[in-house]
Amino acid sequence: MAVIVPFETPGASIEELVALVAGDMERVNATILSRTGSDVTMIPEVANHLISSGGKRLRPMLTLAMANLAGYTGDGHIKLAASVEFMHTATLLHDDVVDESEMRRGKLSARMLWGNEASVLVGDFLLGQAFRMMVEVGSLRALDILSAAAATIAEGEVMQLAAAKNTATTEDEYLAVIRGKTAELFAAACEVGPVIANRPKAEQTACRSVGMNLGIAFQLVDDVLDYGGKSAKLGKNTGDDFREGKITLPVVLAFRRGNDTERAFWIKALERGEIGDTDLDHAIGLMNKHRALEDTLSRAQHYGAMAVDALALFPSSPMKSALEQVVAFCLARSH
Repeated sequence: MAVIVPFETPGASIEELVALVAGDMERVNATILSRTGSDVTMIPEVANHLISSGGKRLRPMLTLAMANLAGYTGDGHIKLAASVEFMHTATLLHDDVVDESEMRRGKLSARMLWGNEASVLVGDFLLGQAFRMMVEVGSLRALDILSAAAATIAEGEVMQLAAAKNTATTEDEYLAVIRGKTAELFAAACEVGPVIANRPKAEQTACRSVGMNLGIAFQLVDDVLDYGGKSAKLGKNTGDDFREGKITLPVVLAFRRGNDTERAFWIKALERGEIGDTDLDHAIGLMNKHRALEDTLSRAQHYGAMAVDALALFPSSPMKSALEQVVAFCLARSH
């Protein structure tokens, strides 16, 4: 059986943030619905399958929160938040094709229902819509930040592809992958708020730092949950990363710290894909033996602390408190 990893701060929640941005999120959701419309029937079908599947919408909420924190009074943040969600949804559609994933958020992935071609093309449509909305906002700097993020995310995905099934991957190399494929969108989502509010560079940089460090912490916790989570709450099967031969930080640490016999096991399972019925349990046992899950969580807490520290530039407010709670939630979630 998988080991359930205990997390600190069991009361941590994003409810405070959800309540504070509720009005704006209604407008974002309406924008998302209107922009997924198309005369090509399959496009809204595929897009809405994923968009309506119960994601937390954390990234667009961060865009709204940072705009609020920066004192922004216009409505450009609505389209930028919708753009961020479209970028995220597009990467999920593309990821599931690359990873040959069968599940996404507890439901069959779009590729299983409509095929790989439709998933890729609808992802492209959503990226196109995202960029149209960015242009409509009229901030060249915000467009620059989000378009650069799109390129960086793609680079991160290609780096992950190069590292796939490679047990020689180092911790530094792995962190570079997740900075690109996961944390960059968090960082951009947080940075555009103070940018359109024309806040000083120090505030823009601080908001970007919140997003970048939160994104790294978020992904590291995800990596641990794959070996110590509950599949019903994960929205995917526990051990999917292992079965897909993905090199994540718990694997990197367990491989580095293991003896020759243990490393031979990882090479057989992840590089050659020779996985037996009891191999996942054996992998979790090795991770526990070498404190790989525990130490990955410690790394996540370190990045979480950096995200909170970046918020210190801003005066106390309900929004700042809500954002600190979001960091605690991302570290404490057990789903």
